[in-house]
This record gives sequence, structure tokens and C-alpha cells, in this order.
Amino acid sequence: MEQQSILPRWRGFNLLGMYTSHHDGNFLEEDFQFISDLGFDFVRLPMSYRRWTKGGVITAEEVFKIDEEKLGGVDDCVRLGEKYGVHVNINLHRAPGYCINPNPQEPEPFDLWHDEQAVKAFALHWGVIAKRYKGISSKKVSFDLVNEPPGERNGVSHEDHRRAVEAAVRAIRAADPERYIIADGMDAGNTPCPELSDLEIGESCRAYVPMALTHYKASWWKDNAVWSKVEPVWPNSPNADGYWDFDRLYRHYGEWVKMSNEKKIGVHCGEGGVYIHTPHAVVLSWFENVMDILKGYNIGYALWNLRGDFGIFDSNRKDVAYEDYHGHLLDRKLLDILQRH
Repeated sequence: MEQQSILPRWRGFNLLGMYTSHHDGNFLEEDFQFISDLGFDFVRLPMSYRRWTKGGVITAEEVFKIDEEKLGGVDDCVRLGEKYGVHVNINLHRAPGYCINPNPQEPEPFDLWHDEQAVKAFALHWGVIAKRYKGISSKKVSFDLVNEPPGERNGVSHEDHRRAVEAAVRAIRAADPERYIIADGMDAGNTPCPELSDLEIGESCRAYVPMALTHYKASWWKDNAVWSKVEPVWPNSPNADGYWDFDRLYRHYGEWVKMSNEKKIGVHCGEGGVYIHTPHAVVLSWFENVMDILKGYNIGYALWNLRGDFGIFDSNRKDVAYEDYHGHLLDRKLLDILQRH
């Protein structure tokens, strides 16, 4: 079996303290301690740039006004990551001009993929972040440019995508040439982008396929009304994209490893997991297959999230025999799978 061998096989979780402009911006030391104690070494911070600009309705001019004091929560994570031996991956879940699940109460004044002003703002924000963390080793901190960019089915070409990515890469390297940079694959992290190889960056995939299994009854998923009528099973959950099983998952991730070996692009899986309404037995069966494949390909992962509906703690599932872990409800069976992989 071929493997990606460029990136470390980081394993961990997403932490959501700055996920939207309405989150409090705080991260808990307890989370870092739990992650380290349980044998993991990675956190991804999906953040909204509105945390350090103006929230609500905003003009294109206001996007360029950055309040760096509001990045203090990220500073805390970098410090805690160093203390507990946890790599910190800084990500713009919402970037100037784009978010995969936008808040209609906070519309964007431009489009990252088609408007030059948005691309300039995107590069500016990454330049500021790069300057802030210059000198901290890429073994401790990396950047993930923008969460889950769309693809050609949504009117965004590979050229559109590259234009924004390249602008951010140039801004980061102008401030900090040594920083390791990752770009999410297109089509919400499901399509590798070998054309980015000359930028010498890594790429991030996802562990959410088939969506009819991982997002069963998820209200924010656009196909929820169609595919949430039939309870998922594994393999062969009902899905617009046809039959899914271990072999198809193996081929799916094999495309990422093929790119990694041919183009020398490191690969990591920045998000993955299953929402609370999928039966727990199905969740565990799917996870065993996905984790076997990722481990075999030497691809690390980050569960979405640590606490909450996709997590190992306090997940609100109705069919789990939870175990107490320092006052939290732990899904021990799911944790066991992750720890073995």
C-alpha cells in the first residue's frame, strides 16, 4: 500500500472557541490536557475572521480593519499546544468573501472566488496572522487557509481557487517563509488539487462520505430532506452518489495518496465524524473502516469535534452507554477506535 509520507500523522480534534463571531473566543486548558492524556497530538481551530473584524452587516472597507487584540484566544491555544505537546492548526472557517455555511445575518460584501478585493482581504488577514506567529516552529503551528472551498459544480474553477490560495500563500511567506501551509481540497474537501503542487503546500481532505450516513437528519445539510428519510446502514447507505463500502472509501482516499506521491503534497484529514442521529452501531462500523484506511495510508485526522454532537465527549446521542470522564460523558467505544488508529 502506498502512503503519504510528507506530513506527520497528526491525530486529534477541532476546537470551536472562535468558530463564529458569536462564540466567546475562549479555549479551555482542560481540552488540551484531555487530548494529550488520551494520546492525541493535534487541534484544528476553525475560526471566523469576523471575530477580529466587525460582526453583522459589514462593508468591503471594514473587512480590511483588523483588531489584533481579538486574536488573543489563538495565542492561548499556541501556548497550551506547546505546554501539552499538541500541534495547533489555525484555519479560517469563514474567510473574507466565503463560508461554506454562511450566516444570512452576516452577509459577505464580496466573493472570494471572483472578486479581487476579497482576494486582497484574504491575503491581508493571513499576512497579519503570519506576522503574529513568526518564529514559532511549524512543528508546533501550521495554517489551513480556508475551510472547504466549493468546486466547479458551484461555479468555482480550479483557476478561481488557485488565485485565492496563491495570494494567501504569498502573503504568509512574505511574513514568515518557514510556515507550513495547508489548503483544503475543493468540493468541500473531497477533491484533491494536484495543480497546487508548485506552491509547496499540503492539502486537507475530509471524512464525511457518504453524507447520507455522516449527516443523517442534520438540519443544515442541503440534501437532508431527501436522504434523511431512510435510516443509514453501513455499508450501502442511501446516497445520491450511489453505493458506498470499504472498497469505495479505499479508492476515494487512494486518490489523495496518489496525488501525494506524484506531486509531493502532504495530506491530512482536517475534519471527520458522524452526527448524532445515525445509529451508534453504524457509526462505529463506519469509523472502523475509515480509520483502517487512513492509518494504512498514513493520513492523520481531526474529529469534528471534541465535545458536542460529533465528538467523543458530551455528544448528546441517545443510544450510547456513556462513561464518566472527569465530569464529562465519554463515548468509550468511539474513543477506543480512534486510539487504535
